[in-house]
Amino acid sequence: MSFSLNRRQILATTVAALLSVTTASAWAADEAPDVFIKRITTETLDTIKADKALRSGDVNKLMQLVDDRLMAHVNFRRMTALATGPAWRKATTEQQKRLQEEFKILLVRTYAGALSQVSDQTVVVKPVKAGQEDKNLVVNTEVRGKGDPIQLDYRLEKTPGEGAGWMIFDLNVLGVWLIENYRTQFTKEINAGGIDALIASLAARNKSNARNG
Repeated sequence: MSFSLNRRQILATTVAALLSVTTASAWAADEAPDVFIKRITTETLDTIKADKALRSGDVNKLMQLVDDRLMAHVNFRRMTALATGPAWRKATTEQQKRLQEEFKILLVRTYAGALSQVSDQTVVVKPVKAGQEDKNLVVNTEVRGKGDPIQLDYRLEKTPGEGAGWMIFDLNVLGVWLIENYRTQFTKEINAGGIDALIASLAARNKSNARNG
């Protein structure tokens, strides 16, 4: 089973995810979520434009960039749990661990594989709608470049404690939430063979991707 998005969705998701990078985790807790998104997208665009290897599509370096910078600022356990659905609560600790590992590899390679297509895009961050909760807050943006603007929305949660900030746990690409997209695919696999079958399918997909470079 292929856990993938179409070409435009992959590009859009890549732009969204890889522009969701911050190099500092101790920014003020009261930083507005739209300011947070604007700051990190600008920082990452500058990084990409300044790095010849990233622009030329160095897969290993792109994967390292995604893993080091993006995943540190994603609530990946929550993201995986939501994508898996009710079966997550029935999974063992080891199954949950394996599922997170394979899902992470899938996303990292998907993003890295499409990053080379990112060049002259700019991101416009829209004002945050009032009345949202900190545990489930949406920031709407558009990626503008050649062609029609691409809708990108971030679902964020505010982290508790000292040095609190924002963490990403879902992305909306062209009107489709990433978690919803994967949950549909994951549910079919789980219904057919359970959590172990889903893990096996993800692992096989990741090995195939690695062989194909």
